[in-house]
Amino acid sequence: MSRAERAVLALLGLTGLFATAFVVVYAIDRIPHQTQFLGLALGLSFLSLAGACGVIGLQLVDDEEIAHDYPPEEHAADVTEIEELLDQGAERFTRKRLVVTAGVGAVSALGAALVVPALSLGPALDLQSLVATPWTRGRGLVGEDGKPLVADSIEEDTFYTAYPEHADREQIAAPLIVVRLPLAALDLPADRHGWAPEGIVAYSKVCTHAGCAVSLYRKPTFPTLEPRPALVCPCHYSTFDPAKGGKVLFGPAGRPLPQLPLALGTGGQLQAAGRFSGPVGPAWWGVRSRKATP
Repeated sequence: MSRAERAVLALLGLTGLFATAFVVVYAIDRIPHQTQFLGLALGLSFLSLAGACGVIGLQLVDDEEIAHDYPPEEHAADVTEIEELLDQGAERFTRKRLVVTAGVGAVSALGAALVVPALSLGPALDLQSLVATPWTRGRGLVGEDGKPLVADSIEEDTFYTAYPEHADREQIAAPLIVVRLPLAALDLPADRHGWAPEGIVAYSKVCTHAGCAVSLYRKPTFPTLEPRPALVCPCHYSTFDPAKGGKVLFGPAGRPLPQLPLALGTGGQLQAAGRFSGPVGPAWWGVRSRKATP
C-alpha cells in the first residue's frame, strides 16, 4: 500500500469519526457548550473529507497526458503498447477496494450527521408523546402558586392559568386556561354536556397553530367589534371562542383549542373529569387522527 493510500484511508477514517462524534454530541443534551462542539465536529469532518479528496486528486489519479497520433487499426503492436501504458497509469491504486469501502463508510457517517438534526422537528419514533397528557379523571387543578383552584375563586372577565396537581408542569399538555362565563353564554358542542360546572371552562394553553402560549383574554370592551370574550395567542393572533368549545374565530390556527372537561371535587376544587377533546398543540403529522390520552 502506498503512502498516499494510507493518507487517504486515515483522512476518511477521521471523516467518519468526526461525523459520528457530531451525532453523539447532538444526542447528549447535557454536554456543555454543545453548539460549539457540534460545529467543530462537523467542520473537522468536512475538512478531513476535503483532505482525502485532495490527496486522491493529486497523488492517486493519473494525470499523465500521452500525445500520440491515432494509429491505424492494423498496427496491433502500437495498440498493445498504448494499452499497457494506460494500465500502468491506473496502478497507483494498489488497494482500490479498501479505499472505496472507507469512502463509502465516511460519506455514510457524514450523511447521518446531516440527517440527525431533522429529528428536532418532532418525535421520530415515539409518536405517543404527541398525544399523551398528565390529565386523568379526578386530578385537581392548581394555580401558578401551587394552591388548589376552587370554583368560588374563579371570577368572570378574568384569565387563570392552571396546572395538574402532583404532576410535571413541563409537559406540553400540562398548562390550562381557566375562565368563567355566564351559563347563558355557553354554546358548547352537544357531546360536552356537563363539561363546564358553574360556567367554568378549561382549555389547553398551547395554541394549535405553532405551539405558542395563548396568554391574552379579550373582554368585549367594544361590543360592536368584539361581541364576546375570546382567548388570543399574541404571537400570530389566533383567536378562540371559549363559549363555543374553543372554536377558531380568527387567525392561522387550523383547529379549536382542546377542551378539558371539569368537575367539582371536595370543597369545590376544580378537577379533570376526563381527557381533552383533542390532541394538544400544533398539527404534527397524524395528530388529527389521534385522541388525547391520559
